[in-house]
Amino acid sequence: MSKRVVVDPITRIEGHLRVEVEVDENNVITNAWSSSTLWRGIEVIMKGRTPMDAGLLTQRICGVCTYSHYRCSTEAVENALGLKIPVNAEYLRSLMQSSLYMHDHLVHFYHLHALDWVDVVSALSADPAAAAQEALRWTDKPVAAGEGELRAVQERVGGLVATGKLGPFANAYWGNGTYKLTPEQNLIAVSHYLKALEVQRVAAEMLAIFGGKQPHPQSLVVGGVTSVRDMLSPARLQEWKAKHAQVHDFILRAYLPDVLMAAAAYKAEPSVLGGVGVMNFLACQDFAIGNGQYLFQGGVIMNGDLANVTDIDPSLIKEDVTHAWYKDGPALHPYDGVTEPNYTGFTKRDTVYGELPTVDGDGKYTWVKSPRYNGEPIEVGPLACLLVNYGRGNEKVVDAVNGLLEMTGLPVEALFTTLGRTAGRLLQTLLVCDAALETFDALVQNIQVDESTYREPQMDPSQEYVGHAMIEAPRGMLSHWVRIKGGKVENYQAVVPTTWNSGPKDANGKIGPYEAALIGMKLEDPSKPLEIIRVIHSFDPCMACAVHVMDYKGQDLGEFQVGPNAA
Repeated sequence: MSKRVVVDPITRIEGHLRVEVEVDENNVITNAWSSSTLWRGIEVIMKGRTPMDAGLLTQRICGVCTYSHYRCSTEAVENALGLKIPVNAEYLRSLMQSSLYMHDHLVHFYHLHALDWVDVVSALSADPAAAAQEALRWTDKPVAAGEGELRAVQERVGGLVATGKLGPFANAYWGNGTYKLTPEQNLIAVSHYLKALEVQRVAAEMLAIFGGKQPHPQSLVVGGVTSVRDMLSPARLQEWKAKHAQVHDFILRAYLPDVLMAAAAYKAEPSVLGGVGVMNFLACQDFAIGNGQYLFQGGVIMNGDLANVTDIDPSLIKEDVTHAWYKDGPALHPYDGVTEPNYTGFTKRDTVYGELPTVDGDGKYTWVKSPRYNGEPIEVGPLACLLVNYGRGNEKVVDAVNGLLEMTGLPVEALFTTLGRTAGRLLQTLLVCDAALETFDALVQNIQVDESTYREPQMDPSQEYVGHAMIEAPRGMLSHWVRIKGGKVENYQAVVPTTWNSGPKDANGKIGPYEAALIGMKLEDPSKPLEIIRVIHSFDPCMACAVHVMDYKGQDLGEFQVGPNAA
């Protein structure tokens, strides 16, 4: 007899996500549903606005990767107007995106995902002296892993446990049998968790140097950037480079060793050796590094065929709403997308926790649409980016991937796993770190002969424009699509990475990456489903925050209506 397991909310993510699964008598997942339970409606808010403000508004889609939406939206409008920005502006935008990656990926691994691999309570029984020696197995220059430092961390966490107020370490599945690190390894990781809180602040400051502030930077405009004085200031340039060196050092001496340590511990753990149920991958060209070259190339992989990477055809992207809380209709291209809510609610049924409201898996069950490429579900993200570029023969990516596989002793097939997805984010961080210095040098060289950062956009109100932009956001390929008529936004759609990954099944019954990643996995204890959390966190979910909130009984807690003119 099947049992329903409900995880709501999934914490340590941006936004609100609910995952439900059914398990058989052997606790193997036979069905899964991913549900974003709160609606934002940014696309509706955009209608009737001037496209020159699109970036400033759409960056509010997210509280983490604000810059990605800001840049993508701005470039969608530039694409619609046929506007080519100066190369200095392209370099500055790339440096800001690189800074965001260094910040976002560190925060994800340590503060959102690490506790899926690290048993904090186990660290309390570690021997700090033995842990210090263990740290030297993974790097000859470990960070925050000396015996005294580790002892201080142990006492600090022990103090939290003694008070019964665990703070960020509360409400977890400590002691779960799928934790594989030793107490000493757990102690090292907890120390790096705390140290990363300091380092991520430095990474955020990097973006703010050229962006004005972080989050929600302010220096991008349709036509270029406004951070001219920062670009021309040797002090500001050197400040960015110094902060880059500080963050890069932590990545090399903590993030990389920790992933290697985890890979060795978990390489035989069944619950992380699956997790890639959709074998289609999509990534786009991004990160200008000088002379018209880009760090990452774009492309599409179908059926896991790395030998056959094809170019992206934007016309093949459509969004299906069959099982989403929107009014029914055919799958539509983003230029013609419709965002009309049609909420149908939950159904009560028995679960492993007793009777609870649950999603209607046969009907509508999420605010996320189902993007499809030529009718097929697609995974996007760091793993997809690396696989596309590995298949393309991108020399930097091939060397990085092969190097990691050699260090871990794992085969290429290990990339197609939850463990591979987590390691892929590390590799992408390292590649972006190194490439950012190339971009920085290209900028410094170019401003010796050219200081331009802006070209004034021209828009004829009597004409209709359509445009889009695709960039690699930290969580994967992000695209914004705009239709402009009468000098105002007539239609706007954002197809975000988490939409690709977390979308529900479509009209043809094809499920998305989140749901496919869970099916077939065995849970040690359905009442403490750590395995589900670990797999879902490996995607780094970023569900949009909402303007309409409901409690678990279906009662309205608050409702806000925003007109097209913010009236």
